[in-house]
Amino acid sequence: MSAAASTHLFTRFPEVAEAMKVFGFAGWSGSGKTTLIEQVIPEITARGFKVSVIKHAHHGFDVDKPGKDSWRHREAGASEILLISDERWVLMHEMRNEPEPDLATQLRHLSPCDIVLVEGFKSVDIPKLEVHRPVHGRPLLYPDNPAIVAIASDAALPGPLPCLNLNDAAAVAEFILIHQGLL
Repeated sequence: MSAAASTHLFTRFPEVAEAMKVFGFAGWSGSGKTTLIEQVIPEITARGFKVSVIKHAHHGFDVDKPGKDSWRHREAGASEILLISDERWVLMHEMRNEPEPDLATQLRHLSPCDIVLVEGFKSVDIPKLEVHRPVHGRPLLYPDNPAIVAIASDAALPGPLPCLNLNDAAAVAEFILIHQGLL
């Protein structure tokens, strides 16, 4: 996101702030963001909250399989394909040279929920938890990212932000829910 576009997400799209809480996870590749989110989700849902997730992928990905009907429809040029069954549905949208949509646009695609956990979108101004493992030798992100409100680490870290135990998903979930005003 450009500096000009880095305006706070909720200033630009106030309906997003009213509809659902949004909390991000940031950190270097391999720090454990996905694993932590995977552990935090059941902690939050066990408290009766509905959770959704948006993950930003830095590389192309495909959830479809060559030869399947939906793949054939996409290859034929369809812009969107909606697959539905009695267990789930998925909407695939081909970018076809369109610019990547910002987070606020993606949030509007989600069904109502209590909280959306966001992995990636480091530069978007939403409250974030930095996932940090000192053993990887990478610098902390929080000094340069004012949206980071706490750190989850496998080591005690001195500093001005709360430092949560990366291996205590219940404590991380509770911090997020309190921070977002859900507890």
